Amino acid sequence: MAVKQTDSLAGQVDMTRLPRHIAIIMDGNGRWATRRGLPRTAGHKAGAETFRRIATYCKNIGVQYLTVYAFSTENWKRSADEVGAIMALLKKYMEEAVETMERDNIRLHFFGDMTPIAPELRALARETDEITEHLSADAFQANVCLNYGGRDEILRAVRQFAADCAAGKRKPEELDEALFSGYLDSRNIPDPDLIIRPSGELRLSNFLLWQCAYSEFYFTDALWPDFDEAELNRAIVAFQARDRRFGGVKK
Repeated sequence: MAVKQTDSLAGQVDMTRLPRHIAIIMDGNGRWATRRGLPRTAGHKAGAETFRRIATYCKNIGVQYLTVYAFSTENWKRSADEVGAIMALLKKYMEEAVETMERDNIRLHFFGDMTPIAPELRALARETDEITEHLSADAFQANVCLNYGGRDEILRAVRQFAADCAAGKRKPEELDEALFSGYLDSRNIPDPDLIIRPSGELRLSNFLLWQCAYSEFYFTDALWPDFDEAELNRAIVAFQARDRRFGGVKK
């Protein structure tokens, strides 16, 4: 498929060395709306459209995995109206995904503790998982972090491993990085090569704490609703200029 060049930097992107897995902290929706005199909910709606566009672009250029931070374990502290609006947008997106995943050959998976999420959203998440299982493992996959926190994910994994040990299924001495990774929400998915944070903030905010050990980071002042294909190209160009040694020494 020919990919439209959206920016002069697109020509500098080496399509043979794309990051296999890109993760994005979708930050700045509220500030984007406030600067325009709009309610924060309008920012989340604009951010949802940005996610749709960026996911399509990643799929088209050949990125295999895109993971986005949609709603953190700490976001419940926000107003009931804002939380409700975010959940309504998620429901709308999930309903659309159920209808289009097979047609577009897009796999969809959710990270996070789904127990506090409304039953109808949990049911939609299970439905997307079932559709994903029937699609090719090589198909583009979007992972949405919903009621997700990196520390919470690690704690849930530890509790499950401890339960398996108590049940005689595992032994403590068997635990290594590969086995532990199999207890995480991201099991069977490679760690992100590139983590992007828009909005000018310079922190991870509890995102993919285990998986980010050797990820490259890219920060931009662009607010998430303003993040576009050209901005993603800049991030990829920056990633491709990095010298990734994974703790070793360049020969």
